[in-house]
Amino acid sequence: MTGNLGGLDALINNASVLGPTPLALLADTQCEELEQALTVNLLGPFRLCKALFGALSASARIGRGAVVINISSDAAITPYSGWGAYGASKAALRHLTAIWAKEAKSEGISFLSLDPGDMDTPLHALAVPDADRTALKRPDDAALEIIGSLIAALPSQAIRQLVERA
Repeated sequence: MTGNLGGLDALINNASVLGPTPLALLADTQCEELEQALTVNLLGPFRLCKALFGALSASARIGRGAVVINISSDAAITPYSGWGAYGASKAALRHLTAIWAKEAKSEGISFLSLDPGDMDTPLHALAVPDADRTALKRPDDAALEIIGSLIAALPSQAIRQLVERA
C-alpha cells in the first residue's frame, strides 16, 4: 500500500490502554492485563515501525523527511502507584523510541517520544474518574503541539515542499 505513495513522511503511534481499570496495584494486576498494556502500548508501535520502516526510509532518501512520534506519558518516568501496567509499557515505549532514534539516524528517520500531558479523554476519565476536567488539556490543543513537534523534526526542504503543495 505505501509503495504507491512513494514513501511515508510521518507515523504517529497514539493508541493506548491503561491495563486494569479501575487502576490496580501491580500485585493485584492480572498477567493478562499487563500483557494487554504491553501489546497495545509497546508491541503495536514496534510492529508498525518495523512494517513501515522501508516506506519511512524512502521518504527520507528523497528529502521529504520521515518522523515517527510515539505518544508517551509522564507515567513512563514517574512511578505512580496503581499505574504499573500503563507506566511500565510507556517506559518501555520511551526507551524503544530512543533506541530506534539511534539506529535509524543514518537512514534519516527521526524518532520522538512525546508526552502530551493530562488530557480530557475517555482514557483519563477511566484512570481518574473524579479529575477536574477543566484543569485538563483539550485533545485538539495537544494535537496542535504534536503537529508542531512533527514539523520541527522535518528537514527544511520537506517543509518547503509541504508549503508549495498547500
